[in-house]
Amino acid sequence: KDTFALVNADDKNSTVMLQNSSADKKYYALRTPADFKGKVIENALSGLVMTINQVEVYSRLVGDFNAYNLLAVYGVATLLEIEELEVLRVLSNLESVEGRFQYVRSSNGITAIVDYAHTPDALRNALSMLRECTNGKLHLVFGCGGDRDKGKRLEMTKVACAGADRVWATSDNPRTESQGNIFNDMRKGISKSSKVYFVDDRRRAISMALDSAGNEDCVLIAGKGHETFQEVQYTAIPFDDRTVAG
Repeated sequence: KDTFALVNADDKNSTVMLQNSSADKKYYALRTPADFKGKVIENALSGLVMTINQVEVYSRLVGDFNAYNLLAVYGVATLLEIEELEVLRVLSNLESVEGRFQYVRSSNGITAIVDYAHTPDALRNALSMLRECTNGKLHLVFGCGGDRDKGKRLEMTKVACAGADRVWATSDNPRTESQGNIFNDMRKGISKSSKVYFVDDRRRAISMALDSAGNEDCVLIAGKGHETFQEVQYTAIPFDDRTVAG
């Protein structure tokens, strides 16, 4: 069997990654010529429509980063000599990992995305991607954990204010720390023109965000993702963002 090296041709570091490789070099890309060429036709909150080597495929996954992931999987499977149409069929049936950019439709018809993003970079990336495929305003519900890195709280709030039209700051996993102390650290990152609301109760914050959103808006509920509990003092209280939002 031949040995292949498959890399993203749109990544400026791809040539560096392959410079000492003796493998047969293959590339996938959205923006440059490649062996496995993709093009995003529609990037919506409900999913992607794209072409892969000029064949149109729909995916429930969202965003350019998932378009790249789909291309990479298609490339690997094809190089392993799996039948191309079968690969495309499987790709079109893939669903997001629980709590990772998971699509939820609220009872009042608002689109919500539940994501585990709990670091500044992860939150920035999530907001940036949602901005690309949201026609209306972008609302954010997020919090910062207690008994953890306090310095991250200011930066998280700065990212929230820069990326969202309206921010609902709330509890995450406060653990043994008071929510008031956590909020005090978060307030240091607020920009003057931002609309930020501090709501202790996470369930109420999610409800308020969904109630304030319009039909073309999106509500990102960040920080807990797949978790089904909140850590308060020494107790794990049942709580699931997806259930609450739906």
